[in-house]
Amino acid sequence: MTDKIRKIQTQGVHHITLMGADRQTSIDFWEGTLGMPFIFDQPNLDNPKEGHLYFDPGDGRLITIFSNEDRKVDSTRTSTEAGAVHHIAFNISQATFRQTVTRLDARGIKHSGPKDRGFMDSIYFEDPLGLLIELASYRFEPPEGHRHAEVMIEAHKLRVARGDYNIKEEHLADAIELIVERSQLSLSDDRSPKNPF
Repeated sequence: MTDKIRKIQTQGVHHITLMGADRQTSIDFWEGTLGMPFIFDQPNLDNPKEGHLYFDPGDGRLITIFSNEDRKVDSTRTSTEAGAVHHIAFNISQATFRQTVTRLDARGIKHSGPKDRGFMDSIYFEDPLGLLIELASYRFEPPEGHRHAEVMIEAHKLRVARGDYNIKEEHLADAIELIVERSQLSLSDDRSPKNPF
């Protein structure tokens, strides 16, 4: 029986679609606050009473919003029951992260303040409809030709082997070193750490 079962292999998030209120609130938040270019606009093909707005979150993927001029903005926190979306996280640079508190404060948006996540920095706030948004900034860059996920899994293995509670920057640095050692050739027979001083 199992020889007929196959995975449906995903290759990334194609898009996330959210229920919005009116069109202008969506544009003002996703483009006017988070800087996502508004790139496509058409009716919701499954419900002609709704618009379907498309935004680029920065990686060419899509965030889309179903808008309806009859729906009013309600900032009540969206459900966090089982099966509901808790939050959506977007990647930002460290330079932008360092400006986020000031830029949220300038709009009067309540937020969590910076949170130390060990491998990244985060800040949380709600969109105009109560959806929790996280702006996350990695504290590392993966080696050329590798992905953040590769560094994360290697850092996780190191953390577990060392009995540490959570991933810290030391695990990330050591993971990057291991990935480079495995993936990049060297003429040296001994690549162990040295002290030439």
